[in-house]
Amino acid sequence: MAKVVDMEKVTTIPDRLFIDLEESIIEGRLPIGSKISEPELSREYGVSRGALREAIGRLEACGLVERKANIGARVVSLSHDQLIEIYHVREALEGMAARQAALAITEQELDSLKVLLEKHDHDIKDDQSHAYFQKQGDLDFHFRIVQGSHNRYLINLLCNDLYHLVRLYRYQYGMPSKRGPQAFDEHRYIVYAIERRDAEMAEHMMRAHVRASRENVERLFSESAEIDVISE
Repeated sequence: MAKVVDMEKVTTIPDRLFIDLEESIIEGRLPIGSKISEPELSREYGVSRGALREAIGRLEACGLVERKANIGARVVSLSHDQLIEIYHVREALEGMAARQAALAITEQELDSLKVLLEKHDHDIKDDQSHAYFQKQGDLDFHFRIVQGSHNRYLINLLCNDLYHLVRLYRYQYGMPSKRGPQAFDEHRYIVYAIERRDAEMAEHMMRAHVRASRENVERLFSESAEIDVISE
């Protein structure tokens, strides 16, 4: 099971490599579908091939890297259908997480969530294109909501098993889009429902939010396909 790394406990070379390579994949510096060259990365980072292989193995466990016979390791590339399937799973599970968070989140966690939203608000306003970028773990709104559910099974599924793939496609397809300010407003409505301990409304708002994100990604895929056809 692939887990989110606790930055305060990062001490080994493979740990640091894993984080650096993960961010390179998430942010597109290692593009989706690109081949991973161990000799090249070993020289770039000045590390042993053994440490690099350990980090790549962890990326593979996260679902960010895949190995194919006679090809080697590549950054994962999901089809349109696979990505949409993940969004359908997110809509159901994150809706459930928001419902349970409305019942189980502590006042301290809620206050911390509000502070995080204030930071996100400033970040969006400071960004020239008003993009909505979130870092991993405790700096991620969705991660905090799932943690606030206090449901260990939802946490394992959404904060470990699916988290890295979800974050990859949220970052590259969702966060840079024009939907940023709207997505932020939806986050505020979700927090308002949780604060009121309105479990039904919290689930409804979260499901609608994830659904809107999926529709945005589908639209971007469609526009990209049209550009490809025109360029041919």
